[in-house]
Amino acid sequence: MVESANSLDSTTPILPTLPHRLGGYLRKVLAIVGKDITTELRTKEMVGAMFVFSLLILFIFNFAFDLRADNVQTLAPGVLWIAITFAGMLGLSRSFILERDRGVLDGLLLAPVDRSAIYFGKMIGNVLFISFVEIIILPFFIILFNQPLAIIPQLGGVIILGTIGFAGVGTLFSAMAVHTRAREVLLPIMLFPVIIPVMLAAVRLTAGILDNLPFADIQHWLALLVVFDLVFIAASFVLFEFVVEE
Repeated sequence: MVESANSLDSTTPILPTLPHRLGGYLRKVLAIVGKDITTELRTKEMVGAMFVFSLLILFIFNFAFDLRADNVQTLAPGVLWIAITFAGMLGLSRSFILERDRGVLDGLLLAPVDRSAIYFGKMIGNVLFISFVEIIILPFFIILFNQPLAIIPQLGGVIILGTIGFAGVGTLFSAMAVHTRAREVLLPIMLFPVIIPVMLAAVRLTAGILDNLPFADIQHWLALLVVFDLVFIAASFVLFEFVVEE
């Protein structure tokens, strides 16, 4: 009885503190996201460049390669993800460079904030910026490549999963590259080999949606995309503290 009472006394005060700790953690993450959004609203440098770059890729592939009805369905998935990936790379490369150039990164690291909260705040910010650009270019993709509007719900789900995986790994590598001199060159060299699985799965899923294939034929690509997101976000969560400390 005494043992039970002691055990109850030692655990009872901890349980009510868990929601409070989680709430405090989420507030720190959202504060970092809000800071990035406020900075972008003031400058409009990153999203504007990402939008123009992705739109140029869609126009170049559509007009310069003279796409016809028999090759549009084959090339369209790859063109869409090339536009998303290269535009997203612009955003990722600027994610930590602005913080470092303005001396904000050192302030973030000195603040009494868990390093993982910084990672999730920056990652969510990158996902939001890339998603905003995707929402704008998706109508252009549908018009230029003559796709039906009915694909938007399914295609939107694939784009969200692909963007989360891309931004999850890209945020970690952006933090690694920001301390190097050739950071703009080094980031794509490090990132592209790692995100091959997520790009491959996203392109295959997009092709399956455009070709109206049965779900059973593409479900293994969806499983690969979900597993990639979970594994690499968990790995980035663990490794981010060591990356910023170095």
